[in-house]
Amino acid sequence: MSPRKFFHPDVSELTLHRVLFALSDPTRLAVVSDLVKAGERASGDLLADSVPRSTMTHHLKILREAGVTRTRPEGMRCLIALRREDVDARFPGLLDAIMVHRLTDVTSD
Repeated sequence: MSPRKFFHPDVSELTLHRVLFALSDPTRLAVVSDLVKAGERASGDLLADSVPRSTMTHHLKILREAGVTRTRPEGMRCLIALRREDVDARFPGLLDAIMVHRLTDVTSD
């Protein structure tokens, strides 16, 4: 059985509109924040206690198709990694600015 294939846009295909849309949802932003802190994670470990699996699958698809994350099958699970270098190459400083803003929002709540 061959491993699952996932669509990942090329760096040149990343658009600001899609990246910002992907990062506009609080759940997806929390996933990205988690990936910034922890690096590559199994999809089942991301917000496992607070988000139903089907909902997380939907959010991960949006992040992947926007070019924010990369999904890599490993055995029976999928590993999710932030495409930090690709996003930074296309939109320098964007992820840093969003993460600083997220930290400010989280600490002010």
